[in-house]
Amino acid sequence: MSFFGNKRLIIVLVGLVLLISVVGFTSRERVSLTWPEMFFKDTFSVVQGFFYRPAQAVSGFFQEIEEAYGVYEENKALKASLDQYARLSAELHTLKADNDRLREMVGAKDSLKSYNLHFAEVVARNPDTWNNVVTIDQGLKSGIKKDMAVITAKGMVGRIQSVANFSATVELLTSYERRDHISADILTEQIVDGKPMYRQVSGVIEEYDAQKRLLVMRKIPWGQAIKKDQQVISSGLGGVVPRNLPIGYIVRVEPDDYGLTQTAYIQPSADFSQLNEVMVVERDFTIGPNGELIPQQPAGQTQKTVPPAPPASGGGQ
Repeated sequence: MSFFGNKRLIIVLVGLVLLISVVGFTSRERVSLTWPEMFFKDTFSVVQGFFYRPAQAVSGFFQEIEEAYGVYEENKALKASLDQYARLSAELHTLKADNDRLREMVGAKDSLKSYNLHFAEVVARNPDTWNNVVTIDQGLKSGIKKDMAVITAKGMVGRIQSVANFSATVELLTSYERRDHISADILTEQIVDGKPMYRQVSGVIEEYDAQKRLLVMRKIPWGQAIKKDQQVISSGLGGVVPRNLPIGYIVRVEPDDYGLTQTAYIQPSADFSQLNEVMVVERDFTIGPNGELIPQQPAGQTQKTVPPAPPASGGGQ
């Protein structure tokens, strides 16, 4: 009875001995496998391949989705960086343009030391009156007065039309409604007695041709040799606009309707499409209605009134 009771134990022990023997036998290096080993190896390979391929396909699918999402996030970050680069590039170009304009204005100030310059910024420009007027941020409190000339580093752009305490309106040379004429000179080179001599030929800038985008200068004496590319400057004879302010260059000349004078078309030196900073030119004196010279009063001061002379004494003697 005890023998058969321990039968299962004996079978387990025999199995363990066989298993250890098989393990010991198969763990050694051999030239070839036994047929049971090849059978089980091939069977497991088939079963393993049957489950491995679908699992690998599913794993690859999710891995591709993860990689596509990573590419999407990277592309999104690159687009954001590109937008930021475009914005920084625009700011850099704007700063360079401002720097160039300020350098030109400083250079113009050095060439106009005989005049008092007031720097101003254009703060408003109505699209309906784009060619007529602009508004600057300097006014009476800064010494700005009516009819003062306004220039950029390249040339004259207009003059003060009206003034408030902290702003002023500038009437441009390209204004369609401009009524005030500007006395100007053309710098010509003429041959006198066989020698080249520079002379100034006077005229009056009366209007602006909007279609041709040229200033029209009339009342030029007949017979004067006016040529293309000769420079036009302010003559200073108007009493308010200083002398020698660059206005533009001659494009062409033609006789007037009556053949008594010449009419010149002038390309303005200033760029009227880009008016950001300007300079208001203050002259040392102005000319009154009767032609008298009136000194400019410093900003914040008023002209002193001269008391009337006392009546001569002794009349009752």
